[in-house]
Amino acid sequence: MQPSPATDGPRGPAPAAPPPHAAPPPHAALLPLAAVLLLAALLGPLACARPAWAQTAVGEGNTVPIPTVTINMGESGDPDRIATVINVLFILTVLALAPSLLIMLTSFVRIVVIFGFMRQAMGTQQTPPNQVLISLALFMTFYIMLPVWKDIEARAFKPFMANEITQRQAFERALVPVREFMFLQTREKDLALFMVIAGESKPLNKDEVPTTSLIPAFMISELKTAFTIGFLLYMPFLVIDMVVASVLLSMGMMMLPPVMISLPFKLMLFVLVDGWNLLVGSVVKSFGDVERFVSLLGASP
Repeated sequence: MQPSPATDGPRGPAPAAPPPHAAPPPHAALLPLAAVLLLAALLGPLACARPAWAQTAVGEGNTVPIPTVTINMGESGDPDRIATVINVLFILTVLALAPSLLIMLTSFVRIVVIFGFMRQAMGTQQTPPNQVLISLALFMTFYIMLPVWKDIEARAFKPFMANEITQRQAFERALVPVREFMFLQTREKDLALFMVIAGESKPLNKDEVPTTSLIPAFMISELKTAFTIGFLLYMPFLVIDMVVASVLLSMGMMMLPPVMISLPFKLMLFVLVDGWNLLVGSVVKSFGDVERFVSLLGASP
């Protein structure tokens, strides 16, 4: 019996097992290096190139000056130079706090809150948009505060620019008309609240009231005045909403939103009474005669 070639016959050498990780071809390792070299060749001229305005013509000695800004810390024996640096830092600080000062120390809070109540009472959603209302409130603030700022310019800014007074004196003089404006709009009850919280004794006059207590008292007084005016604005529009809702309910139109019907009547009422003229005029008059009040202070400290 002959051996079967498949089982009993002599077997040839077993094939070698493939390695677990086949070695990449020789040219595969050069691909990343070639990509880097190609990228460097493309971006190299761009990195070394200069803009046209910075290049100089060959054979010419003229160059284009480029402004630079340098901030360093050093010592100086010149008092005038140190004072100039301090003034610049003070001006930069004031500019950084300008938005907060505009909101806290002026009529802006009352005006913008009243405009917000007016828009909600009419139910016009985002019409007029916030940018329009804030811009109108900002320019009305400039109009109302103009006498105060003129007095600040006359008693503090011009003497300071003429080197007649120091920076501290200019600040104290500029604060006088601003404080008087805030006193004109602040309720005694609100001022007493912050005086008690701060642990201050009862002041004998306005000069003894600290500005740190006057500013928050002025702001909450402005908010109360704005809310009071907002309530008065809501009343006529609320009456229109109630009448329209009652009519729709009596007609059985319960699925129809009353706002859709009352909005045209609100707009018609606002236009017929010349609402913007009436509203803006009332808001400005609510601050009193600011120009006459500031004129009583006098242009001199």
